Amino acid sequence: EVQLVESGGGLVQPGGSLRLSCAASGFTFSNYAMTWVRQAPGKGLEWVSGIGSRGRSTSYADSVKGRFTISRDNAKDTLYLQMNSLKPEDTAVYYCATGYYYCPGGVCYVRKTDFASWGQGTLITVSS
Repeated sequence: EVQLVESGGGLVQPGGSLRLSCAASGFTFSNYAMTWVRQAPGKGLEWVSGIGSRGRSTSYADSVKGRFTISRDNAKDTLYLQMNSLKPEDTAVYYCATGYYYCPGGVCYVRKTDFASWGQGTLITVSS
C-alpha cells in the first residue's frame, strides 16, 4: 500500500522558514517524480513544486520561486520542501503527491486525479 506522510507544518511568522518532509513507503520511491501541492482556505489545489525521480530536475510555481526549494533523499524515501521568506499568502495545507505535473507558468490548479497518490497534508499557518 502506497503511503505518503507529511510532517513539519506549524505556525510561523512572516519572513520565517519551515522545512516539510514527506515520508514515502509502499512503492519504489526512487522511480517516481514527486510533487508538492497546497490548498489555501477556500481555494483549489495549487501546484507548488515538482522534482524528477533522481532529483536532477526541479520546477516551481512563480509564487514560490526563489523562496522554496524542493529536494529528495532516495536513500531515505523522503521528499522535502524548504520554505524560506514565508508570507501570509503561503498559509495552506501542503500535500505531497506522486507523479509529475507540467505548469506552464502563473498559477496552476490541479485535480486530485492528476496524481496517483496523496499524503494527508500538513498545515502551514503564516501569521504574526
